[in-house]
Amino acid sequence: MSATLCAATNDHQEVGDLAIARKHEQWMAEHGRIYEDKAERARRLEIFKDNLKFIEDFNNARKYNYTLGLNEFADLTTEEFTAIYTGGVMEPETEFMESLRSIKYETTTEQLNVSDVPSSVDWRTKGAVNPVINQGKCGACWSFVTCAVVEAINKIKNGELYRLSVQQLLDCDKRNLGCRGGWMTEAYKYIIKNEGLTSESNYPYIGEQRGYCLAEKAKDVVATITGYSEVPKNEKALAEAVAQQPVSAAIYSKAREFHLYKSGVYEGPCNSKIDHAVTIVGYGETDDKTKYWLVKNTWGTSWGENGYFRMKKDVGYGGGTCRIASYATYPTLET
Repeated sequence: MSATLCAATNDHQEVGDLAIARKHEQWMAEHGRIYEDKAERARRLEIFKDNLKFIEDFNNARKYNYTLGLNEFADLTTEEFTAIYTGGVMEPETEFMESLRSIKYETTTEQLNVSDVPSSVDWRTKGAVNPVINQGKCGACWSFVTCAVVEAINKIKNGELYRLSVQQLLDCDKRNLGCRGGWMTEAYKYIIKNEGLTSESNYPYIGEQRGYCLAEKAKDVVATITGYSEVPKNEKALAEAVAQQPVSAAIYSKAREFHLYKSGVYEGPCNSKIDHAVTIVGYGETDDKTKYWLVKNTWGTSWGENGYFRMKKDVGYGGGTCRIASYATYPTLET
């Protein structure tokens, strides 16, 4: 009897493994994934299988207001994923960032004049947000986010939505570290000094840092800023800022749950550190009254809610969920 039970169990496992292998093949076709050899494919299948189990266990537990899914990164371990796609912003307390702050730079700031903050905001509906892009294996989140908020303020002030050059910042902004990371306020300073950014079409993204600046292209600017402001480290101030324009922020993004996030209002796990730059393009409330920040990511449209995620808002502590309210900034433009 025991042998029969064992055989039945093994048969069931084989059927399950076959179903997972087929699911992996379908996923490979959907995302255009090709492996260099059979050994690599077998290794990636095991990782895919482990991620699939994690996703199913998480979703079946129903402990949170968000779900996980098989995005284009489902054949990566979270350690691999975070090594490639996070780390694009640096902790302000690092020696490098301290050295930047020691450099004096004249810039303008403005105080927000907000008498009535709306209950919900979505800058996408106002034409101030360009489509989601995948940053690839370059730690350029800081550059993408800088361009996103500069694009937005120029649309709000001048009525024109440009696609600005992420690559120009990677190659020409020597205050930051290109694909090894950067900080949005330092990028603002470069833009002010250069009197603007050129367009994406003139200086396109190549997914890596050249090591030199295409100076003539960088001079052909289409949009600029005149200053920037740092948002006070609380969610009330952040809502006031986002009501006026999209805002850059830095978050902790190295949790496995965030790697495999699919939809809903993300509420952690979090950490006290930051490692990834994002663009807050709005906020709102779900049908069950859960408040959230609407955030644009740079990991392509197969991740999350078509490249966006919602993060729990008004959590009762100053830095917000995963530090989203701790390092928020926005550029200004006097016309």
